[in-house]
Amino acid sequence: MFNEMKMNDQVREPYRALVDWMDATGPEILAQKRLEAETLFRKIGITFAVYGEGGDPERLIPFDLIPRIFTATEWRKLERGVKQRARALNTFLYDVYHNAEIIRAGIVPADLVYRNAAFEPAVIGIDPPRRVYSHIVGVDVVRVGPDEFYVLEDNCRTPSGVSYMLENREIMMRMFPELFSKLRIEPVDSYPNLLLKTLKSIAPLKCENDPNIVVLTPGAMNSAYYEHSFLADQMGVELVEGQDLFVSEGRVYMRTTRGPARVDVIYRRIDDDFIDPLCFRPDSVLGVPGLMNVYRSGGVAICSAPGAGVADDKAIYTYVPDMIRFYLGQEPILNNVPTWKCARQDDLKYVLEHLPELVVKEVHGSGGYGMLVGPASTKEECATYAKRIKANPSDFIAQPTLALSACPTFVESGIAPRHVDFRPFCLVGDDIRLTPGGLTRVALREGSLVVNSSQGGGVKDTWIMAE
Repeated sequence: MFNEMKMNDQVREPYRALVDWMDATGPEILAQKRLEAETLFRKIGITFAVYGEGGDPERLIPFDLIPRIFTATEWRKLERGVKQRARALNTFLYDVYHNAEIIRAGIVPADLVYRNAAFEPAVIGIDPPRRVYSHIVGVDVVRVGPDEFYVLEDNCRTPSGVSYMLENREIMMRMFPELFSKLRIEPVDSYPNLLLKTLKSIAPLKCENDPNIVVLTPGAMNSAYYEHSFLADQMGVELVEGQDLFVSEGRVYMRTTRGPARVDVIYRRIDDDFIDPLCFRPDSVLGVPGLMNVYRSGGVAICSAPGAGVADDKAIYTYVPDMIRFYLGQEPILNNVPTWKCARQDDLKYVLEHLPELVVKEVHGSGGYGMLVGPASTKEECATYAKRIKANPSDFIAQPTLALSACPTFVESGIAPRHVDFRPFCLVGDDIRLTPGGLTRVALREGSLVVNSSQGGGVKDTWIMAE
């Protein structure tokens, strides 16, 4: 296991100033700062929802005061790799809804695309503004060595967590202003402006003036509602629900106290199935009837575009390096985790024989649910999961249990290493933009590799050191 703070019992350079400061500050003051940070989180209202567990669904997300630190050199590699991946994924999305060249070339199996639950036949042939389908790409990255990074998965629909990136930084700056004055840490507060710039850049051709932008939320009961309202507020745009919008004469309008206001760009935080009951699920009360007709005619832009989910399927993930080579003529800067596809007979045989050593995931799963972590599972759990795999092999992939890097983290016994991952947020519009930072998630339970907040994980601030 790679310890990001120490190597060969020596503090690594990016952490040296932080460790010196922590030693000088002392455990009592640090413990006090932890309580202050928790109070701030409660005051601000940074919570997330966990469904299906009974009781109060709202929880305070655990926040760890010790930041994760990347050097400028490390960040440059990550930035280039994430941008390359976002470019390839968007090219793939445009391709599969138009000429399907990558399928005709035999690189990606047709069944994997056209029988994918996230593939939307309703958007075949539609040209979204600037040919961009996924405007916010959240790439989950893990580290296993000093210069070894792997992409764990891609999130091309509505990746969440950027509000935590911003609030984590805000709280750290309140807690430790002296550290930020002493160290050259790249700021992250430009993200809302960059997001707004990206959304404006994808305004449809029918938009003649400054585009009117809204954030479409399913409502206050959604697990990411805090983030929806936070981003709308930060960008200075309206937060709306489906009932606030309507279609008239080929355009989308918002109901206001001053009468209807035209809407040009919708940053939607609603799944495809629910955005238009006339096109997708007729029982949806969350969407806007007729929205897809306006979208087809070029009267409104939708971020991210309907159908973008086919690119972040965990089975499609295994072909992203091939996409980079096919579309960009480049070698991947960031590698995938080696993956076995249970749909393949040989891979299935291997996975079933080595379940106790592997991590197995559902190809459509998210949030850390529905997965098997072999080394942390009993014989009975492995046997039960094996039956699920045998019943529907194409629904599962497997990966080796990586020795994820660890960062120092406050725990009950003091400070101890805990496993982390990292999600930078890549914005794609007239340009590809990446804020120097991201969301570091930490597995708070000793030995755990599951970092999802819904599964007991927490968050850290991420520092990119300026050169």
